Amino acid sequence: MNKGILVTAAGTGINLMLGVLYSWSVIKKALVAQGWSNTQAAVPYTVACAVFAIIMVFAGRLQDQIGPRKVATVGGILIGSGMILGGLIPSLTGLIISFGILAGTGIGLGYAAATPAAVKWFGPEKKGLITGIVVSGFGLASVYISPLTTWFLNHFGLERTFIYLGMIFLVITVILAQLLTDPPAGYRATGVINETLKINVDFTWQEMLKTSRFYLLWLMFAFSASAGLMVIGHITTIAKEQANWEKGFWLVALLAIFNASGRILAGMTSDRIGRVNTMLLVFLVGGVNMLLFGTYHTIGSMAIGTAIAGLAYGALLSLFPSATADYYGTKNLGVNYGLVFTAWGIGGVFGPLLAGKVVDLTGTYLLAYKISAALLGGAVLLALLLKIPRYVLAKA
Repeated sequence: MNKGILVTAAGTGINLMLGVLYSWSVIKKALVAQGWSNTQAAVPYTVACAVFAIIMVFAGRLQDQIGPRKVATVGGILIGSGMILGGLIPSLTGLIISFGILAGTGIGLGYAAATPAAVKWFGPEKKGLITGIVVSGFGLASVYISPLTTWFLNHFGLERTFIYLGMIFLVITVILAQLLTDPPAGYRATGVINETLKINVDFTWQEMLKTSRFYLLWLMFAFSASAGLMVIGHITTIAKEQANWEKGFWLVALLAIFNASGRILAGMTSDRIGRVNTMLLVFLVGGVNMLLFGTYHTIGSMAIGTAIAGLAYGALLSLFPSATADYYGTKNLGVNYGLVFTAWGIGGVFGPLLAGKVVDLTGTYLLAYKISAALLGGAVLLALLLKIPRYVLAKA
């Protein structure tokens, strides 16, 4: 098997394990049933998102220096032990430490190692596709994690659910991490040449921070991620309140399928029509869907809205790392994308907490939908200021 394909497969598998973050909607419902408020139940998830994003910066730099295998291995150990500890200390403080901090750190380490390792084996004309494939594992994870978590909750209770999931994620992630490797020194894939710059585009993180494009990318990512993360973290509650449907965990699986599909589809599309054109399309579709989300009161309409939200959100996770590689090269992609990814952490804090607070105060999510739509509108305006560098195909 081609080494690049093996690394891509391993990275995708690792992300399938790290995607436990998106099962929080099911766990949150169980916590609320035990008497937690919506805001309280959103806190461990929110902390995990923030820690995930912050750790990405340091993990990205670390994997650039010591390689992806070691970083992903430590990540697997932390996410597994964090989940197990969550089962032993299922209080708000306990889950903030175990799921929010430990598991969040593990997710950040694993995620930072998977994508750069795979992208480095392929030419730039495949950046979007390869990125989309690897990160699709993270989005697709809820297809199995949500039903599995629900089954564990029904048969073993909350505490043992955390423990069993932690054991599974620890073992599989550590095994797959051993397959992650960077290309050997001097490796050069057939690809494309940047004729606009005609210079080495491997920016350091310090050089990247001096460019205006970084701040445009960061703001666009923060604005657009908040809407998707809000729905992902609350979809089972939304289904119960708007459609009176108790089996909203199936929407988590549906969301995951379209989340993963959006990553691959956006990656392929952006390789053909450009990152910025694809971003504009995604922001517009996502914004309209947020404006309409409050009108979804049937299972069918809720399913359609969830699918669109999944597609739009999933697209972000392939578009932004690909755009970062376009602008700043792949040599330091780990730390460079880690800095861009901190915007996702802001979205992870803002979206879920906003939704929880709004529903606690007003009894509905309507205001949260409108705010999210406005943020996506802002992302559209920012995207119009962003110009993706043009490339021409050329064999190395």
